[in-house]
Amino acid sequence: MSSPEGERLTITLPDSVRQRVVEIASEALGKMPAAEIPAPLRPFAKFTPAKRAKAAAIPMAASLESDGAFRTRVAERVREASPDLSDSLFAGVVPAAADPHEVAAVAYVLRPHGWTGIVKDALEAVTQGARLAAGEAAESEVARLAAEVAELRETARVAADSLRVAQEEARREGDQLRRKVRQLEADMRRAQAAARAAETALETERTSAASAASASEAELRRLRTRLTAAETALDTARRSARSGRSEGDMRLRLLLDTVTGAVKGLERELALPPTETRPADTVGAASPDSVAPSDMSVQGRAKDDPALLDQYLALPMVHLVVDGYNVTKSGYPTLPLAEQRVRLVGGLAALAARTGAEVTCVFDGAALDGPVRLTQPRGVRVLFSAPGEIADELIRRLVAAEPAGRPVVVVSSDREVAEGVRRSGARPVPASMLLNRMARS
Repeated sequence: MSSPEGERLTITLPDSVRQRVVEIASEALGKMPAAEIPAPLRPFAKFTPAKRAKAAAIPMAASLESDGAFRTRVAERVREASPDLSDSLFAGVVPAAADPHEVAAVAYVLRPHGWTGIVKDALEAVTQGARLAAGEAAESEVARLAAEVAELRETARVAADSLRVAQEEARREGDQLRRKVRQLEADMRRAQAAARAAETALETERTSAASAASASEAELRRLRTRLTAAETALDTARRSARSGRSEGDMRLRLLLDTVTGAVKGLERELALPPTETRPADTVGAASPDSVAPSDMSVQGRAKDDPALLDQYLALPMVHLVVDGYNVTKSGYPTLPLAEQRVRLVGGLAALAARTGAEVTCVFDGAALDGPVRLTQPRGVRVLFSAPGEIADELIRRLVAAEPAGRPVVVVSSDREVAEGVRRSGARPVPASMLLNRMARS
């Protein structure tokens, strides 16, 4: 039977009992229907019991105290969870083995007849237990301190014994040091006597060294005389060598002047006008703004060392002919064709500026479908093959247009192009060599 509502608790619950009451209410709250949960506690309904007990401790304690309906629902959950303890409390019997904290918390929630007395008795038991625990802790602390004092006394005794031993050792070491000092004084006297003897010997050695120095100076003067004679002979030999070299340089210069005079005479005889036109300018091809190149995919060779290309481009009057799409499809095939052309021509312009070589870049102009807008950079000639002609044929015509003896380098990984230009006297190199050279720049 529950206690009448007029029965009130006149003492404050300890923190441990209050925490247990909140934990009981938190566990019961999670099992209640949403409609039965008081409004202040609904925001915490979906929390875990531990989190709910921590976050909603104050509103939950207030609801237990002020909301009888909520307390009744919590009491029902308590009776379901702890039927034996609940029945004993309603019968007015407190189990002797029960935890006083649990008895106080359950009695506070169930509120059977005389519950305030049950809570007070339980709290008294809690207080008595705390006192006993404090007494035991104090006794344990006293025992610990007594043990520490005994240990400190033993440590002090051991330290005193050690100090006496150390003093005895220090006395013995002092005696040994005094004996060593007396030995060192005797050694010092012997060393001083040895030093005086060494000074006498040093003076004797100085006299001998002075005599040897005089002899060495005489030998040095003799060697200097021989060295002067050797230098005079060497100077005479050098003048003779320079005279012979000057005669050879004179003959070579005379021959070079003769060849230069012959070349100038030939220029006057032929009366050739100056021209900036190159053989590649005479080869017929489509201009960039009148053709639309089509796609082309060629399998390139393995990468090569770009140092060989540098050697080729260092040749006088070298002409570099580039198979455009063969290079771009090897280096950056994923770009659109227009971006491939712009990237390649830009790299060739930088290469032409560094080397001074004549550079011609050829693109396939087959399958025209519109004009190509491409600004030709300084130092690079951009050509497209005319309709009905592929870039390979235009490259062969460019090589054939060059005079015999002029160095021509063709960049293409196409085997047919490489073999064709090699038969015409050009030097073929793979596309990877040019890509490596531009990447290095």
